[in-house]
Amino acid sequence: MAQKKSKNIGFNVKPPKQTCNDAKCPFHGQLKIRGRVFSGVVIKADMHKSCTVEWPRTFFVPKYERYERRRTRVHAHNPPCINAKKGDRVIIAECRPISKTKKFVVIENKGLDIQYKLKEEGLEEAKFKQKEEKETEEPSAKGE
Repeated sequence: MAQKKSKNIGFNVKPPKQTCNDAKCPFHGQLKIRGRVFSGVVIKADMHKSCTVEWPRTFFVPKYERYERRRTRVHAHNPPCINAKKGDRVIIAECRPISKTKKFVVIENKGLDIQYKLKEEGLEEAKFKQKEEKETEEPSAKGE
């Protein structure tokens, strides 16, 4: 059986090494890419062929004449040939609406984002410490 060759999507990205039969894949299906292109980190990949991508931005607050940090989160189609996991840095591109909330598709997986991994580990450590503190406080409260 001949392998399906990935087509040129018009962006300077590496095509995936795997192939897929997904009709909504820009490399192996019929989905056309147009419009905006963003780079972000996958924060959720639990949905079937979908993921949530987040990236930070700054917003100017005129009252205080300062900038504040905000984040943008969008849902994107995650083709099986790319298969981005939680914590991966990805490039997403705009396409036609795939569903009610999905209007982007993942076109390249850059690999694991180290900053995101460190942030997640720090959050888990903090939760573990809080749990330990609660457990040490409870016996003293019962003894009184």
